[in-house]
Amino acid sequence: MGITWGYARVSTRKAKGRRQQHADNQVQRLVESGIDRDHVLVDDGVSGRKASRPAWDELWSQVRPGDKIVATRMSRVGRSLENLLAIVSECDRRGIDIAFLDEQCDTSSATGRLLFRIMAAVQAYQAELTQENVVDGLERARERSGGTLPVRGPSFTADQRKNAEELARKTDFSAARIAEMVGVSRATLYRHVDIAKIREAS
Repeated sequence: MGITWGYARVSTRKAKGRRQQHADNQVQRLVESGIDRDHVLVDDGVSGRKASRPAWDELWSQVRPGDKIVATRMSRVGRSLENLLAIVSECDRRGIDIAFLDEQCDTSSATGRLLFRIMAAVQAYQAELTQENVVDGLERARERSGGTLPVRGPSFTADQRKNAEELARKTDFSAARIAEMVGVSRATLYRHVDIAKIREAS
């Protein structure tokens, strides 16, 4: 029988005190699910967008066929939907199961594998739909302004904020791409929308 490993991660965007408490909460849930504390690895203060995460890299090097990785939620593991799908596929190839407590998804069963694929497909659909909705909104804005979007500047409308927050929440687009889509500079976007915080919360 293989080892069940736990993985927890918290973002650099939180204050240190809150970050530590958040990490403890994740670890506690993993231990309560039956995982040995010595087998729980934590990336404390490491953004999920980074390609290299020390604890995850260590865990990934230690897991063997028959082992299982458990995290509290999918966003703790995957840097993006594409990255999460790649990780789950690689786990399947290596004979490693993976489970997420919040989504109640466990690839050790056929039902769990099916549920994961359905959830991944729904998330991909939502991201595509969000992009289409924003593009449609921009096209309507162009029509109202005579065929061109207003010149970029320091102003940031409520609609632009709403679109930017929705794109940050439901897609993996870069800040530069989101700024381009809503019609502002990247600097203006950063002043008004905390993309990392939105993605961490979602």
